[in-house]
Amino acid sequence: MSIQINSYVRNVLALDALTSGLAGIAMIAGAGFISGLTALPSGLLFWAGVVLMPWTAALLYFSRRSSMSRFAMIDIVAVNALWVVASIGILVTGAVTPNMLGVAFVIAQAAAVLLFTVLQMGVLRASAQPA
Repeated sequence: MSIQINSYVRNVLALDALTSGLAGIAMIAGAGFISGLTALPSGLLFWAGVVLMPWTAALLYFSRRSSMSRFAMIDIVAVNALWVVASIGILVTGAVTPNMLGVAFVIAQAAAVLLFTVLQMGVLRASAQPA
């Protein structure tokens, strides 16, 4: 079963790509600066930014198609959900010890990704409905 990429789906995927790409560039280029402000490890910031580059490309790829498989959208939702869980997990487990700005940084980006996850889950639900 496939999902037709209408303007809503295209915009959700493209906006996810835009925010992921900008965040990735900021974390790669500004890892040291952001680390100094947030007390998050610069290596974590840098490599998280690197991971976001192919993710951005994949989201852009799907946003430009006329349709995509439900499985691809399920994967997008799952990866976004895992990012949210990992983001909160590094705080809860003490894997990192950021300052208050760092905690806010992690929570803000997790909240943004959660919003995309919810919107993309809505696309999945809508595509499961009979036309």
